[in-house]
Amino acid sequence: MINYRLWVRINLYMNRCVIMSCPLCLNLNTKHYHQDKMRNYWQCQDCQLVFVKPEDCYSPDDEKAVYDLHENNFEDSGYRDFLNRLLLPLTKKLKPNARGLDFGSGPGPTISLMMAENGFKVRNYDLYYANNPDVFNQKYDFITCTEVIEHLYHPHLELNKLKKVLKPNGFLGIMTKRLIDHDRFISWHYKNDPTHVCFYSDETFEFIANYWGFDLELVNADSVILSLSP
Repeated sequence: MINYRLWVRINLYMNRCVIMSCPLCLNLNTKHYHQDKMRNYWQCQDCQLVFVKPEDCYSPDDEKAVYDLHENNFEDSGYRDFLNRLLLPLTKKLKPNARGLDFGSGPGPTISLMMAENGFKVRNYDLYYANNPDVFNQKYDFITCTEVIEHLYHPHLELNKLKKVLKPNGFLGIMTKRLIDHDRFISWHYKNDPTHVCFYSDETFEFIANYWGFDLELVNADSVILSLSP
């Protein structure tokens, strides 16, 4: 007869000993970081990204079902104020008539409309709601990625894609709650969203800037602007 408690302890130990490659920097220098009732979390010792294993990610259908519940829209003043935490400092850096891409525009595209109010034309791309691969056939003066990067299963591939379509002196504006430390991670509401699979700290964004050749500005607690040098 199997000792259930012993079986649980052995499986937990084996799970923590599995070597996981980092989805951001692709290195194998990762360690088990935390476990809660939903899943296990790992941390890369090189770029400091905290992430979950692929098998703990939602299927595309389940993921879209969660996104379908989002009710953000252009007329919601609270949502506009939230987006302006990134858009206002980003807009100050842009030249007149700059062209942009909203990567992960969601079921209710808002950034493209807000930026149009300031004379900037923005194309939308979203895996589920605006899956137009042709947007990657041109280059942009700026790219916005708001509350998206934490959902990406393969951030290394996606950041490669975004850099390729960003013009020299272009800007990549990202919004995501940043991880502070392990103690606060334990009770952090942000990790409880099952579609959030990657968590970024200041150190992680410093790695991204160095690896992909950006200048980094930490604008506020959840917004960063990466500037591409010529």
